[in-house]
Amino acid sequence: MGALRTPREGWIEEGLRALAEGGVDAVRVEVLAKALGVTKGGFYGYFADRAALLTEMLDTWERESVDDVFERIEREGGDALDKVRLAGQLTFSSDRLRPIDHAVREWARRDPDVAERLRRVDNRRMQLCRDAISTFCSDPDEVEARSLLAFCMAIGSHLLAADHPGRTRAEVMTRAADLILSPSPGTAAP
Repeated sequence: MGALRTPREGWIEEGLRALAEGGVDAVRVEVLAKALGVTKGGFYGYFADRAALLTEMLDTWERESVDDVFERIEREGGDALDKVRLAGQLTFSSDRLRPIDHAVREWARRDPDVAERLRRVDNRRMQLCRDAISTFCSDPDEVEARSLLAFCMAIGSHLLAADHPGRTRAEVMTRAADLILSPSPGTAAP
């Protein structure tokens, strides 16, 4: 009986791991094969070339970080604000998705096709924020500003090294989310 073939998903998963750890330049067929403990010949049974693997990695990232997250928040239920909070937790607090997301953002800085993919993903995520904030705020300018703040906080909080004297990062993040995702005095409900 011959050796078992490394499944296609194994190559994609190892590619995503390499991307998260070292950026797109770390995603090399030889390196992935070594990490998987196989020869690179099996790679070409699944993928025409490295570019085909990279495309499938982006497809997997998009499906997991948007489609799967959106499906889960719908299953979990709750109001629009509960859903946007859960989406942020699932995506940007996830030890799996957060590093991949950051690596895709870095990759998008130098690849216009990846930048377009990231724009599509971020537009879907921003719309979730807009929909949630629109449940208590009717001013479109304020909805957009709050959505931007919420999204920037979710993406960038892991990059911030500042201390919060007398408070934990979790306490500050919770308070910031409450400020952004709650009506303020004078905020008109729709």
